[in-house]
Amino acid sequence: MEITSTDAMILNALQKDARTGLEALAEMTGLSTATVQRHLKRMREDGTIAQEVVLVDPAKVGQGMTLVVMVELERERLDQIDQFTRRVTADPNVQQCYYITGEADFCLVCTARDIEDFERLTHRLFFDDANVRRFRTSVVMSRKKVGLNVPVVAE
Repeated sequence: MEITSTDAMILNALQKDARTGLEALAEMTGLSTATVQRHLKRMREDGTIAQEVVLVDPAKVGQGMTLVVMVELERERLDQIDQFTRRVTADPNVQQCYYITGEADFCLVCTARDIEDFERLTHRLFFDDANVRRFRTSVVMSRKKVGLNVPVVAE
């Protein structure tokens, strides 16, 4: 799909604030609200807009720890990668999961209430899985930038 300059304006505005209304988007783009609505409908249907979510401050809801976990698997058979992926993506404490190259096979971003909560997560996801060779954890000291924004420019 080709990204138009209008699409880029809409996407960049919504990534800053998903609550931006049709009227504000129409004013910003110089188009009618109906035209903006058609652009949004098309981008939702073709998957350009993958999801519309609310960002929650983990500390405000009792998830005071953020951890980055690098995971190495014993074997990298496709069925085992899929099994591990299904388990970690289903866990509510895993915010992000990346299948990566390099020394580790996966990089996870997780939250936990406290160290005991994180220990339970390690048992659920790593110690109870015979295919996990090892995992290394880094504790996030402070959140400097959090988001999933993607810079959007017209093609």
